[in-house]
Amino acid sequence: MIIGLTTTNTWLLIVLIIILVVWLCYRLYQSYQVSKVAKYLTNDELKQGIRKAQVIDLREKKNFDAGHILGARNMPYSTLRTYYQQIRADLPVYLYDQGRTVSKQAALFLHKKGYQKLFILKTGYQNWDGKEKKTK
Repeated sequence: MIIGLTTTNTWLLIVLIIILVVWLCYRLYQSYQVSKVAKYLTNDELKQGIRKAQVIDLREKKNFDAGHILGARNMPYSTLRTYYQQIRADLPVYLYDQGRTVSKQAALFLHKKGYQKLFILKTGYQNWDGKEKKTK
């Protein structure tokens, strides 16, 4: 027993450690799954391929209107399950959100629906250094 901890505190600490380990394992598993279905793109790679791909901004409309990658179309993740058929499966799909958490989930979903050419902006919109458009 750790000095100064009661039995109740020890069990609480063990439970918290187990929860942390399970959460870390889940995150690693999710990252592994994403790496099998999508490739990460740098800003430069996205800029080079933007004309041959569909660029999908997964953020909500308010954030999209405040600024987005020039040429991107808005399809908030909250509506993706309803409107994903509007994305062509025969063209590359470039996904981005503010970071990349939502993009990972979207890539996994789209892959299950048969999409094969999936790409995620590695740094998300928060570090985008290319052309942008703002809706007034």
